[in-house]
Amino acid sequence: MRVIFRSVVFNVLFYLNLLLHVIVALPTLLLPYRCLLEVAKSWGRTSLWLLCVVCGIKADIRGLEKIPPGGLILASKHQSVWETFALLLLVDDPVFILKRELMWIPLFGWCLWKGDMIPVDRGARGPALAAMTERARIAVQRGRQIIIFPEGTRRAPGAEPQYKFGVAHLYAETGVPCVPVALNSGLFWPRRSFRRLPGTVRVEILDPIQPGLDRQAFADRLRTQIETATARLVEQGMRELGSGAPRVTPQAESRERP
Repeated sequence: MRVIFRSVVFNVLFYLNLLLHVIVALPTLLLPYRCLLEVAKSWGRTSLWLLCVVCGIKADIRGLEKIPPGGLILASKHQSVWETFALLLLVDDPVFILKRELMWIPLFGWCLWKGDMIPVDRGARGPALAAMTERARIAVQRGRQIIIFPEGTRRAPGAEPQYKFGVAHLYAETGVPCVPVALNSGLFWPRRSFRRLPGTVRVEILDPIQPGLDRQAFADRLRTQIETATARLVEQGMRELGSGAPRVTPQAESRERP
């Protein structure tokens, strides 16, 4: 019962906090985009604080020293909404690759446009990939960090991974390092649920994959690194949650091993 009450309180405060930051961000639409970025990072920090204070959900992020300076690709596992604000704080100048429908949301979408986020029309396929690649190439040349979810959407902990072609294409075309990110956020912020379960979201930043691999070799290495580390973090989170852990469907681990 306590979890339900805390979850309801958090959800109300989370969206009020988002609305407040969007309102604060509106004047920055007339200023350099770095002003907007600072508001976005404030949203990330305050959201993490609310999670900790209201729901008892902490964050343990390891491996920050592995992120090289300058333009790069940050390829993260995507299990919940948590990543959409927490990853903002990992790099200096983030650019999310996201579905274009988010750009159409009043006020919030305006901020995404100002921040020069990269929208993707999932129905356009070839043309969408070309447009995404060109914008990503410009962003990394400016020293920005591309944040992409290689599976394209949220996947529950333990679900069979479904990596898309886009991240390998970006890696090959931009010529910058790719930093894999594993996490277990879906255990504590389950998708399609209002419950927020107390515990520690663990994030592990893995060794960068340097440019130069062919696309298939890169895709295999990225998937293996992320899925192997994520399975370990999910196992740790399950032990922490005990009987309160959400159901996890086991993966065929042999597919994730080198």
